[in-house]
Amino acid sequence: MSKTQDLPLWVQDREEVLKNDEGVEWRDGNRPDYSMTNSFLEQEKQCNHAEGSLNAIAHNLVRTFEMEASFKTDAKQWLSVFEGKFLMSANGGKQYTAEEIVYQGTYNLFLENSEHYRADEETFDSSYNLFHNAFPQGFHWELVEVVAGPPNVVFKWRHWGTFSGAYKEHQPTGETIEVIGLSIAKVTDDLKIESVEHFFDTNKFLTKLTSGGCPVSH
Repeated sequence: MSKTQDLPLWVQDREEVLKNDEGVEWRDGNRPDYSMTNSFLEQEKQCNHAEGSLNAIAHNLVRTFEMEASFKTDAKQWLSVFEGKFLMSANGGKQYTAEEIVYQGTYNLFLENSEHYRADEETFDSSYNLFHNAFPQGFHWELVEVVAGPPNVVFKWRHWGTFSGAYKEHQPTGETIEVIGLSIAKVTDDLKIESVEHFFDTNKFLTKLTSGGCPVSH
């Protein structure tokens, strides 16, 4: 018997969460297909967390949250968060609700306005398409290590992808761009996220996308 079967659904494997989608309002009308992402992750991941371990549980929880934030348009249907109380912030900035994430998207809330990205000029869809185009094979995520357990879970993570598509007017370099970060998630007794703070270098990420290649000619 699997060690995770007795755990809440939202900290089981993301594919198990997707199977239980009766009545869910998906952004494009259908549940997302992670088959390609899962295949690339298996090939490129650096960590193998033991099933049922704290690392594996936290990894699954964040992947469920990422899926829900990206594709579930009714925040009340998110399983991974404490409904009505959840808040998210990045680098000590403004805290956002689940409803704001649904409307604006995580890219806009994480990156905000800077020299290389204008969140106030992007929608959820335009920001998603912009980075999906830059990373057509996916911008993957994995938990590296949990350094402190519940109720305030502190964990290190990495985000990476191959810059093989244009970013705005900038040509792809074929480089693997990696973002290393740390997050602090306050969780409830049943392992739902009450709040989460992310810390990572947004400027370094955007500079990689804009300084490596020449502008696309027109």
